[in-house]
Amino acid sequence: MSNKEIPYKVYLSEDEIPKEWYNVRADMKNKPAPLIHPGTHKPLSVEEMEPIFCRELCEQELDNDTRLIPIPKEIQDFYKMYRPSPLVRAYCLEKKLDTPAHIYYKFEGNNTSGSHKLNSAIAQAYYAKNQGLKGVTTETGAGQWGTALSMACSYFDIDCKVYMVKVSYEQKPFRREVMRTYGADVTPSPSDTTNVGRQILKEFPGTTGSLGCAISEAVEAATSTEGYRYVLGSVLNQVLLHQSVIGVEAKKAFEKIGVKPDVIIGCAGGGSNLGGLISPFMGEKLRGEADYRIIAVEPASCPSLTRGKFVYDFCDTGHVTPLAKMYTLGSEFIPSANHAGGLRYHGMSPILSQLYHDGYMEARTAEQTSVFEAAEEFARVEGILPAPESSHAIRAAIDEALKCKETGEEKNILFGLTGTGYFDLVAYQKYNDGEMSDYIPTDEDLEAGFAKIPDTGDVQF
Repeated sequence: MSNKEIPYKVYLSEDEIPKEWYNVRADMKNKPAPLIHPGTHKPLSVEEMEPIFCRELCEQELDNDTRLIPIPKEIQDFYKMYRPSPLVRAYCLEKKLDTPAHIYYKFEGNNTSGSHKLNSAIAQAYYAKNQGLKGVTTETGAGQWGTALSMACSYFDIDCKVYMVKVSYEQKPFRREVMRTYGADVTPSPSDTTNVGRQILKEFPGTTGSLGCAISEAVEAATSTEGYRYVLGSVLNQVLLHQSVIGVEAKKAFEKIGVKPDVIIGCAGGGSNLGGLISPFMGEKLRGEADYRIIAVEPASCPSLTRGKFVYDFCDTGHVTPLAKMYTLGSEFIPSANHAGGLRYHGMSPILSQLYHDGYMEARTAEQTSVFEAAEEFARVEGILPAPESSHAIRAAIDEALKCKETGEEKNILFGLTGTGYFDLVAYQKYNDGEMSDYIPTDEDLEAGFAKIPDTGDVQF
């Protein structure tokens, strides 16, 4: 198919919506290190995880070997409401940049929650309902995950308790109200409603919160309330598994138009959208069937991959969760109140951490003002106001396309547009008013977080 014959949008048919999740761990030579018990430093079993997570999700979390996992029909039927999502050729952006590069994006904002998070939210709500639970608890940063989970829980008629990072709770009141519209109970975190919340407020008075804080509160609420379990919107293996529908659809769409991406770019906070987008392409790379250049883009204010340590650490600030081996800034690292709230997490997915450590992908940072510059450039020509998180990938895609302009290379660039930014207008206002600033933690700032990483010794399995 020639360049001129490639449509603006490539849609799959309803019958082509994935019926199986792809588990990239099955093709990884070096598997992600197991979650370990903070007391014994031994790998967690399904039985030990069950007081926190739904039973079936525990099985998925620990499954390193099953390549394809069937998607239950109830979840497939729900996916049909907003999937397949389009693969879009960014012709207008290419023209604006005057680049020979071909830019594509997988758009995940075509649902009420406004982001890719619904792909995993509906799966986790389904398994909670199937287990006969009364409800679930969770945390949310920018609010996309909380919104998606609220919607999913409403669909299956189960309770949803959301601990929203305080700075986002205050900056994004309309995202909060969408959650409440779907019936969720939304609490700013850290709060005085949990023991760990009260302790964090005592140690860090006036804190704007973090995802690590909110996770601690949500886990405590779940484990202390009968009939509830905790669910998470990123980081965990199970979440990247559910999000693989993004990459599976993208790969099918490229095959339909006879194109192969050369560069694949995703924003990286905890890893859900990046992991989902790259999964089938990474599988080919791991199996030696194809090669792709894969780039993770994280905020300069929270640089877990580029400046973090690859060690075991707590997934939360209150130290109530298991330990995960990941690139981390330390569980007590409190990031600046930047506007890409969904990327404001101290650690990175164990899967992505291992792949990065083994050299299968690159990582870079982007400063906030540069990210919003790219967001506005994209919005003005492509007609979508992008989420601040997604805009990190847009920044890198523009930079790669401009490099192609210098070299004359016609590379195919794919990035993940995780969602829309219509609930992020306070951030856009600050950028437009010239009130937005960039923050990059100093080495001393990072050392304070590293100092609190637990000493697990030389853990061997």
